Amino acid sequence: MATRTVTVSRPAPMAKPQGVVRSGAAVLKGMWIANRHFWRNLWGFLRGKPTVFTVQYPEERLEHPPAFRGMPVLVQMDNGKERCVACGLCEWACPTDCITIYPAEIEDEIERYPRVFDIDMSRCMFCGLCEEACPEEAIVMSHNVEIAAFSRRGTVWHKEDLLVPARELEKTRFRHIRRTYDR
Repeated sequence: MATRTVTVSRPAPMAKPQGVVRSGAAVLKGMWIANRHFWRNLWGFLRGKPTVFTVQYPEERLEHPPAFRGMPVLVQMDNGKERCVACGLCEWACPTDCITIYPAEIEDEIERYPRVFDIDMSRCMFCGLCEEACPEEAIVMSHNVEIAAFSRRGTVWHKEDLLVPARELEKTRFRHIRRTYDR
């Protein structure tokens, strides 16, 4: 078998003075931009109209728009039961498989309820596909973003942790969902 040799033409290596000049120009440009921002922000601060927008997070909080998608939660009806009927559509729609549902049946009625409903928040990417797939509006994306935990076990949220009364979600999320999806 014959070997084939391919000759690649490469540009000549840059001479050192050109490299230093180009690097120096890039550094000066970056310093110019940083200096310009510094003086603009300082002037705004002295006028009483600062242009830098900084939120001191734990003390100050921003209002989220209605379309904001935080962590998914389960809707709890006024009688204390969850609205979920354990159909499994949210579990099926989830691209990261972070939702786990084990259904159970109510003895006297035809309906089902989730015996186990877990969401692994370390895997959830807050896409909202579970919310779109749910026919009962039982799982909605809340405005809660504070889901930090000290261990991976703490990132798995169980049904009891996820239940939120419907009246808390009525003002923000339900109005947005119905306006967006009911066409």
